[in-house]
This record gives sequence, structure tokens and C-alpha cells, in this order.
Amino acid sequence: MHGFANPARFLRLAQWLAPLLLTLGLVLASAAMAWGVFVAPADALQGETVRIVYLHVPTAWLGMGGWTAIALASLTELVWRHPLAGIAGRAIAIPGAIFAAICLATGSIWGRPAWGTWWVWDGRLTSMLVLFFLYLAYAALADAARRDGEGSSRIPAIFGIVGAVNIPVIHYSVLWWNSLHQPPSITMGQSAMAAEFLVPLLVSTVGFSCLFGAVVLMRMRAILADQQAEARLRRKAMAA
Repeated sequence: MHGFANPARFLRLAQWLAPLLLTLGLVLASAAMAWGVFVAPADALQGETVRIVYLHVPTAWLGMGGWTAIALASLTELVWRHPLAGIAGRAIAIPGAIFAAICLATGSIWGRPAWGTWWVWDGRLTSMLVLFFLYLAYAALADAARRDGEGSSRIPAIFGIVGAVNIPVIHYSVLWWNSLHQPPSITMGQSAMAAEFLVPLLVSTVGFSCLFGAVVLMRMRAILADQQAEARLRRKAMAA
């Protein structure tokens, strides 16, 4: 990993990897969504509304996975002073917030016919809403740290690690509390879902993961370009 700590080496990698992930993600996600809507059968209990699972579940997983990546990047920044770790955290924050928002929106749409209401203060829904606000707070802290200078970068990094406490809360909330939200259908090494639902769901998850990775890489490239432009302006100002 330290081999990619060099920004120039990372940029060469991201230059071809980002469009590859973007193309692959668009193909897989589109194919899985089409499969789920037009080919997969309706659920015996939930009917046609179950088709939203192919968007809701991947965005939920990636919303949690995004913060896990922020926590790892924050730990790397604090312990090993990896030069790209803070940039990675900043790049993940906004896509993570968007995926968390999509998860909340699709969950509300799905919950309306299932629960008879758009929203309940259920453990899973509430902890996911907290995650969305954590993303917004991290993005604000990271932006403030960028403007204040390098010495403030530890604050969003610490926040990124502390905020990871919410991830197991989201995951286990349906087991810890009496929840309206259904328990996990997929666990380590086994699944309660039939193959006609599971296969398009996994393909959709891979596709959206590729899209997430592509967006993060593109945002990292943009942040690095902004930093390089600011550095050149500072040098010109000092020379003048």
C-alpha cells in the first residue's frame, strides 16, 4: 500500500482504473436492475415492491462500507501519516452521504406499503439516519481542516474513527431491538434468499461498488489537482 503513497504513482493508476470501474459499474448495475425489474419474479408476500431491494440493499451496504473506509483512512492518516489517506476520506464522504440518502429514501418507499407509514423511529432506520448526518459532519470538518491548514487534519481523522461506532449499531440493530425492519437475509456463508433474487442482488452490489470506487477515485484526482493548483499559486505569490 505504501507504494501508492506517491501522488504521481496514484494518479497514473487512477487515470485508467477510474474509467474502467465506471464502465464496469454502469454495465453491471444496469443489467442487474433490468434483470430485477423485468426478469426476476415478484415476491410471494411483498409482491412487486420487493424489486426495490436491488437498489436499496446495495446502497445500504455501501453506505456502511463507505464509513468503514473513512475509518480505515483516518487510522492510516493518524498512525502512518499516509499522504493520500486524508484525501481518500474527503473523497469518500460525499458519495457515502449520497448512498446513505438513497438507502433512506428507498427504504421509506419500501416501508410505506409494508408498514403503512413512510417512517418509523426504528433502530435500523434511526442509526442509518445518524450515519447520513455523520457523513455531512465529516465533510464539513474535512473542508474546514483543508482551509485551516495541515495541523487541523487530525480532527476529521479522529471523528472518522469515533463515528465508526455507529456501523455495528446499524448492522446489529435488527437483532438487538424489537425492530420492524426484517433481519438480515444474507449472512456470512449462507443466504435465506432464493437464487432468482440473490443473483441479481449480488450483481447489482458489485456494479454499484464499482461505481462507488470510480467516483471516489475521480474525486481524489480532483482534490489532488486542486491542491497542486493552490501550491502553484502560493509559489507565484511568494515569488512576486
